[in-house]
Amino acid sequence: MASSSYISLMDLASGDMFNSPQTPERISRVMTVPVDGGITDDGDFDSLSSECCEKTIIVANFLPLQAQKDIKSGEWLFSFDEDSLLLQMKDGFSSDTIVVYVGSLKVDVDSKEQDEVSKTLLEEFNCVPTFLPPDLQKKFYHGFCKQYLWPLFHYMLPMCADYSNRFDRLHWQAYLSANKIFADKIIEVTNPEKDYVWVHDYHLMALPTFLRKHFHRVKLGLFLHSPFPSSEIYRTLPVREEILKALLNADLIGFHTFDYARHFLTCCSRILGLDHESKRGHIGLDYFGRTVYMKILPVGIHMGQLQSSLNHPSSSTKVKEIVAKFNDKKIIIGVDDMDIFKGISLKVLAMEQLLQQHPELQGKVVLIQIVNPARSTGKDVQEAKREIYETTERINDVFGFPGYEPVVLIDRCVPFYEKAAYYACAECCIVNAVRDGMNLVPYKYIVCRQGTSRMDEALQIAAESPRTSMLVVSEFIGCSPSLSGAIRVNPWNIDAVADALNMAITMPGVEKQIRHEQHYRYVSSHDVGYWSQSFMQDLERACKEHYNRHCWGFGFGLSFRILSISPNFRKLSIDHIISVHRRTCRRAIFLDYDGTVVPHSSIIKSPGPEVILFMNSICSDPKNTVFIVSGRGKNSLSDWFAQCENLGIAAEHGYFIRWNRRSEWETFPIAIDFGWKRIAEPVMQLYTEATDGSFIESKESALVWHHQDADPDFGSSQAKELLDHLENVLANEPVVVKRGHQIVEVKPQGVTKGLVAKKVLATMISNGEPPDFVLCVGDDRSDEDMFQSISNTAYISSLPVSPEIFACTIGQKPSKARYYLDDTVDVLKLLSGLTGASSSTTSTSNTETEVSFESCA
Repeated sequence: MASSSYISLMDLASGDMFNSPQTPERISRVMTVPVDGGITDDGDFDSLSSECCEKTIIVANFLPLQAQKDIKSGEWLFSFDEDSLLLQMKDGFSSDTIVVYVGSLKVDVDSKEQDEVSKTLLEEFNCVPTFLPPDLQKKFYHGFCKQYLWPLFHYMLPMCADYSNRFDRLHWQAYLSANKIFADKIIEVTNPEKDYVWVHDYHLMALPTFLRKHFHRVKLGLFLHSPFPSSEIYRTLPVREEILKALLNADLIGFHTFDYARHFLTCCSRILGLDHESKRGHIGLDYFGRTVYMKILPVGIHMGQLQSSLNHPSSSTKVKEIVAKFNDKKIIIGVDDMDIFKGISLKVLAMEQLLQQHPELQGKVVLIQIVNPARSTGKDVQEAKREIYETTERINDVFGFPGYEPVVLIDRCVPFYEKAAYYACAECCIVNAVRDGMNLVPYKYIVCRQGTSRMDEALQIAAESPRTSMLVVSEFIGCSPSLSGAIRVNPWNIDAVADALNMAITMPGVEKQIRHEQHYRYVSSHDVGYWSQSFMQDLERACKEHYNRHCWGFGFGLSFRILSISPNFRKLSIDHIISVHRRTCRRAIFLDYDGTVVPHSSIIKSPGPEVILFMNSICSDPKNTVFIVSGRGKNSLSDWFAQCENLGIAAEHGYFIRWNRRSEWETFPIAIDFGWKRIAEPVMQLYTEATDGSFIESKESALVWHHQDADPDFGSSQAKELLDHLENVLANEPVVVKRGHQIVEVKPQGVTKGLVAKKVLATMISNGEPPDFVLCVGDDRSDEDMFQSISNTAYISSLPVSPEIFACTIGQKPSKARYYLDDTVDVLKLLSGLTGASSSTTSTSNTETEVSFESCA
């Protein structure tokens, strides 16, 4: 049943969701190929057209622009926002790369002016504005993004309606509508064959689906600047599947830390059943034949801008004011947005604790807290602000005296040159957020403490003097893992934070210098240019196979996805194989059991009556040699298929083989010592006791550890450990250790399904019945040996006529097979078709003359 939590893309496109005005007239496409005369029917974009230039479309909620309207003339004035990350990241692009920005303005533009503004922004700034209707903007940004997604992604569940909004379907629909408008604007300026699209942050997580539906091969990356919560938190989201599926329509998904990426991968595993793997150092998820890669790299800062701010005359003036005002006091600096997650009140309480525990520091240390304006409104923000002011006032009343305030609050919009001055003067910087996606304050502080020649003059220090800095950072912020020399704290542990502050301001200068140098090397080498260049390189690598594969779109709403397969890998046509079956005379058919004839998810593992019926019918045709080739034990298989007299069975991956019900079981021809079981079984038993839901299956030739009933993540983790453990203890034994679908198996060397196929085909040839039709169907890694064996060129060349070979895997995935079927339902349809063909062949053969039969032979 389709989920009721998503909105059909067709509904979105039709505009029925909101009675909102249409966006301005279509913007002319930005060309990346030469046009005769530089003029198109849409307008003159000669400045943006170049055969050799790459184009990158950067998409974010807001454009990197500042806008204001001249009151007298009524004209709009625009300029680039030099502090915007979107603008700074151009440092990582090649000089000939054209960058086009898509996003909203931070001001409302009247609908009558939108066309003219759009034209101006495109021509002068390469910016494409998305004008959202005010009501839509309110529900999308202030409603769903800020009041629902932002708290949830920062681990705050909407337990109480007074402090956070609960899920509102109208706000979710607004989120989708806004994402659809963004996608439409991208489509207007994108050449999907050449351009790259880089989407930023949680505001636009549904956008990849809208864009991928229009351009199946669009080169699309998305970087999430916020945290990604653990699966326990994320699973409370009513539209959890829709957002995950939308994100997976990107080619590359970026995160600041491995923790965020790990949470995302765990959600994909638990909610969508997708497993990830590392491919030559890159983490990837296979999603319907496409590999969606993960990028883990924290964003950096713009070194040039920081150094320019330090050299600004106003910075030098401000430094002198700070030095004069605070004399020889030690300054602890904090810079945070007014936000409930920044931990400002906890920071102030830690300062109080510091002064209580160390009275000698009273009058000698001061916390300067710069509070940036809040980005969202709400009762929670107002209460957080009130608490900060009340706590600050109490501390200053208790520990302050004339000329000394232990906590200085600067609650206004502070220009960066002024912040740079405070950074340069501060002995220590504290970032105490309870949860934050990245936070670049520590990076900026380190660079400012490194200083410049002009800043050295203002501080009256020698150019060659050693530089020092100290950082106290929350372990819950994205930059924490990259700052190995920082003092990491749990912001909720006020005593520990106070101790960390004391350690920071009393630490010997030599150690401060070593920590500073270590941090400065990292920050200066991993700047914003390095970050954007690295992301784009990985995006190019993730997209390089786009035009080497066939792509089909399927699914409705946010369940839309792309099926991507190799040109040589296609779905097996049942009609075609039945046609080939009817015109051939000697046929070999190999069928895997679990996951092929019976689904893995089935509680009842024995074959159903229709499977028995199909097998008997196919085996009744004397031209068919049919084998079930399975890893299961011989007793189970012989019991389940007791009614199939002519069916061949290969059990335990071919260690046991029986040609039909009347024949005896044959064993693997090489003598095997099973002493290794005494080593392997105790190891497996240890993991069984430690992993609830796991169990050991003991076969005559193998041992199998199953974890399908265990916790998915824990079971998979334990399987990896067990694999490594067994490989070590059995290194000198004649066995192989392999992972399969929710199993780890130990079996003798040389026992493979491929040998079964090779033996059966060789026997047919030696009996004067060389096959002209070979079908092999399987679903996991053990079946790959069969696919390879039946396609062996040496065996084919020994036959008088090359046979028709059909190697078929279950599901779209990398395989040695050339064909696939979607699931066991398709396999049963195939068996049903072969049953009909075999019945007609058997009926016809009864009336054929002996001469015609022999001629076929």
